[in-house]
Amino acid sequence: MAATVTKLDGRRAVTGTSGGATVRAAVDAFLDAPAISGNSHTLRAYTNVLDRAAEVLGPDRSLADIADAEVGDALTELWGAAKPATWNRNRAAVGSWLTWCATRQHWATPTVPAAAERRREHNDDTKAVSRARIDRLCRRRDVPLREKTLWRMLYESASRASAVLALNIEDLDLPNKQARVTVKGGDTMWITWGTDTAHLLPRLIAGRTRGPLFLSASRPGPHRRATTDPRDLRPETGRARLGYDRARILLGRYGDGLRLHQLRHSSATHLGDANTSANVIMAKTGHKSLRSVQRYVKPGLAAVHQATETLSSPRRRG
Repeated sequence: MAATVTKLDGRRAVTGTSGGATVRAAVDAFLDAPAISGNSHTLRAYTNVLDRAAEVLGPDRSLADIADAEVGDALTELWGAAKPATWNRNRAAVGSWLTWCATRQHWATPTVPAAAERRREHNDDTKAVSRARIDRLCRRRDVPLREKTLWRMLYESASRASAVLALNIEDLDLPNKQARVTVKGGDTMWITWGTDTAHLLPRLIAGRTRGPLFLSASRPGPHRRATTDPRDLRPETGRARLGYDRARILLGRYGDGLRLHQLRHSSATHLGDANTSANVIMAKTGHKSLRSVQRYVKPGLAAVHQATETLSSPRRRG
């Protein structure tokens, strides 16, 4: 029987001989869903994972023909040797896609098998770095203004890098040191920053009134311009929004391996060291539960050193 063509959320999607969407069509439909396509960073993350999974599963096969065990085998082939955090993240992405296909589109769909279970992620209590290290990094003369502003804002706002990189100039409320962002899950909240970021922002904006706050250093090539959302381009020059991967590489280079999420982690830890209440920290970071925020607000190393000094004899302290 020849393959047929059916309508799928406004797109034309090929179906396999046994009926139902193909793997490729199912991936495309999921990526077109507003919850995914509405955030460029979310879209990029899911696209990277699901495109690779589709190639292993067989893009032209009917989704209904895929067995649960094949999903597990694909995960193992692609990320079986990866770190637990990477495995868990990509496993969750594939699971979200399959759940969406089953519950939203009502397609016959495999599931992530029990054998491909989540892996235990070991806590790393060295993720929080000292404020002095962040200050030194942001004061280095060889660090460009864009990077200094981004890192200061990530630290002072305790926000996710994806949300800050998605900011447009129109989102900023400079007099009140705040901006409206869309966070994980699609919710909208205010982020706030301090004096250091407020000092840098006008220099970074340099008279611009619209478009992405953080821009790439050069204009993208013709292919990337054609495939980039117009909202991620500066209208006057065509320069594109700074991407997460490039921001990650630059921080690692200048910061001796420092990661973007460590700025957020350090901010929450330092607020906890300053006896800021967990409710206030949750409001600042955007976490929905106390359990989620507790891993960030454990006392940092500086607080542990200070407590340790109380165990020394009084005449030897300091």
